[in-house]
Amino acid sequence: MSTIEKVQEEVLVEEQLGINHEIVLYNDDVNTFDHVIDTLIKVCKHTSEQAEQCAILVHYKGRCTVKTGSFDELKPLCTQLLEAGLSAEIE
Repeated sequence: MSTIEKVQEEVLVEEQLGINHEIVLYNDDVNTFDHVIDTLIKVCKHTSEQAEQCAILVHYKGRCTVKTGSFDELKPLCTQLLEAGLSAEIE
């Protein structure tokens, strides 16, 4: 009979404080794909391909993370998205 030894490792994960926020864009029945894409390019500095992919994800999945960063960095961007008529929030 052999003995099986289980070793449990403790892994520490450092969280980068302040950089774990994201802007989530939500689907709506008001805005066109073109408006969403143009707004993401303007506000979030997405490439046209990236903005189009986000718009498609929002349409089919109902939501998509469009930007990550610190709360202070994301707040004015989220405000601009809201002012453009999009549905977004910082999580």
